[in-house]
Amino acid sequence: MRPEAPSGGNPRFDRFQTRLARRADFSSLSAARRKACLKRLKRNEIISQTGSGKECEHVSMNITYIIGVIGAFLIMVIGMMQGGEQFLTPEQIGNFADGASIFITIGCTIMILIGSFPIKQVTSIPKHIGILMNTKRYDPMNIIEQLVNLAQIARKNGLLALEEQGNKQEDPFFKQCIMLIVDNNDADQVKDIMMNDIEQSSGRHESVAGMYDKGSSVAPAFGMVGTLVGLINMLKSMDMSSADGSSNIGTSMGTALITTLYGCVLAHMIFGPIAQQLRQRDEEEVLCKLIIVEGIMSIQAGANPKFLREKLMTFMQQKQRGEAPA
Repeated sequence: MRPEAPSGGNPRFDRFQTRLARRADFSSLSAARRKACLKRLKRNEIISQTGSGKECEHVSMNITYIIGVIGAFLIMVIGMMQGGEQFLTPEQIGNFADGASIFITIGCTIMILIGSFPIKQVTSIPKHIGILMNTKRYDPMNIIEQLVNLAQIARKNGLLALEEQGNKQEDPFFKQCIMLIVDNNDADQVKDIMMNDIEQSSGRHESVAGMYDKGSSVAPAFGMVGTLVGLINMLKSMDMSSADGSSNIGTSMGTALITTLYGCVLAHMIFGPIAQQLRQRDEEEVLCKLIIVEGIMSIQAGANPKFLREKLMTFMQQKQRGEAPA
């Protein structure tokens, strides 16, 4: 049964529900979409196989994120050093450091995040970074092989024989899907439960990514606030009647503008990439879960294992299909 179209409510969930409605019939999932998700899976994974019969775990070191963020910082620092006709000295690089500006930009941004999101979500920032840098990942090919193996067992010994295989599963979603068909639940109800699980999980992931979007939007704003505070203080302390009244304008103006720099760096080098990476991880997880759903529903319907393999391999790139075991 195809999920219903959104009927209003939370726009974030409505958008995801619309996406699920298009994906419910797996033939409607575009090849370009599957290719993009699988390309990200392959690009970010360093594969380490676990024991047979268990899901393959991937220790993922997000090299592209590391290169992108560190490279941006290095290019910015090199640009700072090229002060006019000659490179700046390390002491002059210190001109770009200002404690008050850092306090205003970072402090106010964090306070707004605390005021906008649950404290548990804000304090989980280290966990989110860990997910980006080194996380357990799904392997679509391994999932397909497991589903084909389950189909062979079910075809020979019936659905009840899958209970033992389900208990061996380490992935909670995969295990739940197996147990639902072992208990001989209605196929439409089983699919509703699994699709709702995907929707709610992706909604939680979107909420986390939305927190970093919020940080990306407010950081430049507080950078500008810091700049305004600096300009106000500069103008109030300026004494144009004295001989040195205008001699320090350049220095004071530079200090005021540093806060805007911090806001832009925080938004576009920190928060922005994290939000985008989290959404990419969510898309990859959704793709793998959709493969599980399609496989489980086919097993419950008594699909031939060979046909099931061909059906699930349509999620893979053409060159990967040829590498799959027969």
